[in-house]
Amino acid sequence: MDKNVGGFDRTARLVAGPLLALVGVAALLDTIPGGMAVGAVLLVVGAVLTGTGLTQRCLIHRVFGFDTFSGR
Repeated sequence: MDKNVGGFDRTARLVAGPLLALVGVAALLDTIPGGMAVGAVLLVVGAVLTGTGLTQRCLIHRVFGFDTFSGR
């Protein structure tokens, strides 16, 4: 699969992903209110955003034909 995540899209994923994962872990550990389900969802979403930002590949972008990567 070709790279399809770049620019602001990639930066936003690399900032928001770890933050969401951190909040998810905090919710799972009951450090902040939210519960186990919310914590698990935030952790997974944060991990996916971080992973897609690092690899610059996103399946949803591919399915819908989006391409924010300009380094071809």
